[in-house]
Amino acid sequence: MAEPRFLVVRNDEEQYSIWSADRELPAGWHEVGFAGTREECLAHVDAVWTDMRPRSVREASR
Repeated sequence: MAEPRFLVVRNDEEQYSIWSADRELPAGWHEVGFAGTREECLAHVDAVWTDMRPRSVREASR
């Protein structure tokens, strides 16, 4: 049996998550171009999401 595939997704506030590749994305979330196992996707999110504050908060604190 094949291991489930996941996508790395990001919302308009630049917050990341992973989503099952066989499900439709919820409104406001977009694929970022990375797919893999759950562990691979979580590792990718860990590597790219270095500032967990929402975009609006980061911009307001400039």
